[in-house]
Amino acid sequence: MSTSHADGHSNATASPGQPSEASTPPTRFSRIAGALLALHAGDSLGASLEFSPWASVRTRYPNGLREIIGGGPFNWPPGHATDDTDLTRAVLLAYRDQAEFMTGGEDAALDTPPAYKTADGGFDVVRAAADYMVQWNQGNWPGRQPGSRPVDIGNATVIGLGRYKQSRDPRNAGAGPGQAGNGSLMRCLPTGLFVGDRARRIKESEEISGVTHNDRRCTASCTVYNEIVASLVGGLTPDAALERAEVLVKELDCKPVEEAVKRGRSISLAAIAQNGPGVELPGKAGGFVLESLILAVAAVLDPRPLADVLVDVVRVGSDTDTNGAIAGGLLGARDGVEAVPLGWKQKLQFRSEFEDVVRRILELDV
Repeated sequence: MSTSHADGHSNATASPGQPSEASTPPTRFSRIAGALLALHAGDSLGASLEFSPWASVRTRYPNGLREIIGGGPFNWPPGHATDDTDLTRAVLLAYRDQAEFMTGGEDAALDTPPAYKTADGGFDVVRAAADYMVQWNQGNWPGRQPGSRPVDIGNATVIGLGRYKQSRDPRNAGAGPGQAGNGSLMRCLPTGLFVGDRARRIKESEEISGVTHNDRRCTASCTVYNEIVASLVGGLTPDAALERAEVLVKELDCKPVEEAVKRGRSISLAAIAQNGPGVELPGKAGGFVLESLILAVAAVLDPRPLADVLVDVVRVGSDTDTNGAIAGGLLGARDGVEAVPLGWKQKLQFRSEFEDVVRRILELDV
């Protein structure tokens, strides 16, 4: 991993709809922790309205849902992770384990399963992420009855994890072409946060996506998303981060993803939230990976405070938790952890763990 040490962060917080009071640019720790917690917050905010179409959301919350209240079709406790945050956690823990392995000497090497050790002395973060996903799927997970199945899981994730359990090869799994849901885009964030080397970031973004979602539109979307994330964490403006992503998407030669980035640049999130998805999002933001990417690009370019933008992402309706999570990751990397409202952060199931893992990875600095 290519990171730098955490250098502290402000305790300033923002209420929904209010900008952060931080007077200095966010630190690296703040951007990384902010990305993870804003993803978690977007997931938890949207969980209350999952599957609700835009018109229904507008009727119930004319100005948008502005508090994390839980409930929804799966009756979530307020701030509880859905599959979006849970699977992001799976990838995050894999990068933590890699950092521990790369810096831990003989003790770490002895404790690491042989399957995770690569021929060149490295650590197979893709396999580790896949195994954490399997643990989640089988109920070995915080807040779950041991052995219980997730109450909410996408079809491609079911297929991909099933194939991985059979083959034990994370690079020979996936649901196959034609399965282009947003289930890998929702969890790919840690690669963008912790992998500084561009070639490695591309490779790991594609391979971690491919454990379940190996359709080219999914792997390329994750790669482009993580290019934006890495650029924002490095301090670039959203426009500059998008310019880097546009260079990369041309290299990838994936026209649907290239068009999605362009569409995200051209639409007004506030207008869609107010007037409905219409022709801009013909799938009504219902889980198609390209529409989630479009919304995330529009969100990160929206100059309003993080909370206002996330509220509007959820107002669009349909796959509200996943769209909120994906957009939240970019917004948190843009604005830092101080921009996530304190009232939201206090409810998040994995807040303390995520902050501790970020500190640990930055402390190891590999």
